[in-house]
Amino acid sequence: MSLQQDREELLQILKAKSIKTGKFTLASGKESDLYVDCRVTTLDSRGAVLVGRVLHALLREEEAKRGLSIGSLGGLTMGADPITLAVAMSSSIAGDTPPVQAFVVRKEPKGHGRGKRIEGNFITTQPVVVVDDVITTGGSTLKAIEAIEEEG
Repeated sequence: MSLQQDREELLQILKAKSIKTGKFTLASGKESDLYVDCRVTTLDSRGAVLVGRVLHALLREEEAKRGLSIGSLGGLTMGADPITLAVAMSSSIAGDTPPVQAFVVRKEPKGHGRGKRIEGNFITTQPVVVVDDVITTGGSTLKAIEAIEEEG
């Protein structure tokens, strides 16, 4: 299947499963008549495969354009989690050497265990990509970026 076909199928799944109309209060506190619940698509078995393939291809295109090698990607838990894992799995399946790794950023450090705010395979020696499932004001994404900058 071509990248274009993957994109078209992913768009159809998003339209069918994730786009909702009605009255919604967003994470920012603002009201909206439209809500995009990407988790319904990113947690769908077929949706996850397509998200991984499409975003992996876009990631590699951007790396080539910018002369970068992305080590890992992640974002604020929970919305970014299935996206980052899907891309990392797609990278591994494609045979990338090395494959891109995934990490998650907690809102607050855990109060037990190792007490970490960033979990998983965060590579501080290479550029990272910050992921979010839905962006309204960018507040959640900025929190993730702050945590990543503090860590490495």
